[in-house]
Amino acid sequence: MPDSNTRAAFRFFHRLRVRWAEVDLQKIVFNPHYLMYVDTALADYWRALALPYEQSLHAMGGDLFVRKSTLEFHASAVYDDVLDVGLRCARVGNSSLQLVSGIFRGEELLVGAELVYVFADPVAKASLPVPQVLRNLLTTFEQGQSPVRAVLGDWHSLHEAVGSLRASEPQDANAQHCVLYNALNEVVACGRLSPGPQAQVEGLFVSPLLRGAGWSRVVRQHLMAAKA
Repeated sequence: MPDSNTRAAFRFFHRLRVRWAEVDLQKIVFNPHYLMYVDTALADYWRALALPYEQSLHAMGGDLFVRKSTLEFHASAVYDDVLDVGLRCARVGNSSLQLVSGIFRGEELLVGAELVYVFADPVAKASLPVPQVLRNLLTTFEQGQSPVRAVLGDWHSLHEAVGSLRASEPQDANAQHCVLYNALNEVVACGRLSPGPQAQVEGLFVSPLLRGAGWSRVVRQHLMAAKA
């Protein structure tokens, strides 16, 4: 298993709190729940990539199937612990993805995990090459690059993109707009900067399947930078 013993090995983290139902008779987290923690983190990892999971895989012509999952235990979590689940893509093969995870309590590594997924035809269940767009995205994301592309412009140039997320509003006509596109060139978030000396960021909207990943904050940052 790749060395993932420190928090520094991960760019992405998902935070959770241990629930009472996840603790066994030994008063520690029941072993299989750690895989559930990693799987929950994986859903947020896709949001951090700005990719709605099901729709994106369908657009790429395949699905991901688990081939291997392993856990390595170092210490136990107990009820009400706050855990940070680190996750990263360690390798992209011809038709597979290797993901590694570290479950931390503070700086202490409790559990390490490795998961191997195969990209395959969801009907024939036959493996397929990992799409180049996904390969590039995972590689650049883990290198620290943003998975989205920000475009600034007026209403005339961006009204169709904004309209794919929300209905138009009277304030749109004279405002400057920002739209975020993901690796599949899909619109994932938008916002506007009202005109005038008291300009404010308004009309923030994020695709419902990607909410909670901080994309409205990214839109705001781009608009405030344009204001400056």
